Amino acid sequence: MIAQLVRLRAERAALLGYPSHAAYQLADETAATPQAVRAMIGQIAPAALARARAEAADIQRLIERQAAAAGRPAFTLQPWDWSYYAEQVRTARYHFDQASVAPYFELEHVLKDGVFYAAQQLYGLSFRERHDLPVYQSDVRIFEVSDADGRPLALFVADYFARDNKQGGAWMASYVTQSRLLRQRAVVSNHLNIPKPQPGQPVLLTFEEVTGMFHEFGHALHGMLSDVHYPKLSGTQVPRDFVEYPSQFNEMWAREPAVVAHYARHYQSGAALPAELLEQVIAAQRFNQGYATTEYLEAAEVDQAWHLLSVAGAPGAQGVAAFEAAALRDDGLDYAPVPPRYHSAYFSHIFEGGYSAGYYAYLWSEVLARDSGQWFHEHGGLTRANGAYLREHVLSRGRSADPSALFREFYGRAPDVAPLLEYRGLGAAGGS
Repeated sequence: MIAQLVRLRAERAALLGYPSHAAYQLADETAATPQAVRAMIGQIAPAALARARAEAADIQRLIERQAAAAGRPAFTLQPWDWSYYAEQVRTARYHFDQASVAPYFELEHVLKDGVFYAAQQLYGLSFRERHDLPVYQSDVRIFEVSDADGRPLALFVADYFARDNKQGGAWMASYVTQSRLLRQRAVVSNHLNIPKPQPGQPVLLTFEEVTGMFHEFGHALHGMLSDVHYPKLSGTQVPRDFVEYPSQFNEMWAREPAVVAHYARHYQSGAALPAELLEQVIAAQRFNQGYATTEYLEAAEVDQAWHLLSVAGAPGAQGVAAFEAAALRDDGLDYAPVPPRYHSAYFSHIFEGGYSAGYYAYLWSEVLARDSGQWFHEHGGLTRANGAYLREHVLSRGRSADPSALFREFYGRAPDVAPLLEYRGLGAAGGS
């Protein structure tokens, strides 16, 4: 099936005048060309691989210590050993447990004093809960969102709790897209799957869930702050490698000290989250990023390799595994302890799920997001002026202009991978 799909995609691209399926797919994306995608992968891969090798060395030393203590021969780290031993390294290195952090991340504080607070500081938005509007589930909440001048802007639907008939994961949805043509204001929602506690008990979150709330609200802001004429160009209706940019950017406020100080307070005592504990939480987030980034880049590179093929160059069914191995080897990404996140035979994203030649998109968006975070830090951080600038040049524009032009208009230059490497702890000073 893979061999047939690759040949048919290459044939279609040729019929449409493109040199490859990747070129055909990327013509309408922010990256624009396969060359730009592979250049981005090539810039990030050396740092990710270096960090992965350092992480592997830590794990190997742990394996050898345990073997010596048990009086048995040590073995060489294999891919199937990584998660088991990496978790032991994490536990030894970061001595806090989730139970000590969760009381500082109570849902109501995170929502109103964190997520809404950052939006208020940046964009002047205010939020008023509406109890008079119908909801499809008793614990779903609706907030009327007003702009800085008091005018109604949008409705925000908060659906945070898991339930038996709800799909898993987290996502944003647009029930009504903003449009000047149709005189429509946005109605957007965020959906998470936070376990609901027993009645009377607080809703205490993990830091991953906190980050998820900020992330999904970034999508919501993209929808609510849209100010375009046509509904088809509104809000989040942008290329796949751009749509995650506002949400990944908004994640940064979850760990920004000025915002953390406002929302991360013990739900009983009101005490602020200690700075050293926040540092441990962030350091734990950066742990194992060499592995995570490398396995992702390997999969993205495999995706590109398949979809750069011509009809004549496509292998037969028996050559699929060999082609994948050669693609990783030729691009210097064949590090044995870290296999691709998906091998070709179960890479449903690109052969069934609509991501063909587009699996790189998650990281491309994050490069833009981390560049924007650095821009904010260089220009004073959490200020209305900065928020207004991002709103004017990116968040309000939908797809009314080319996304790469919108980013360059905001950032002032081409995307740079350095802020992403720093954020993930992959720079020279980053810890594993």
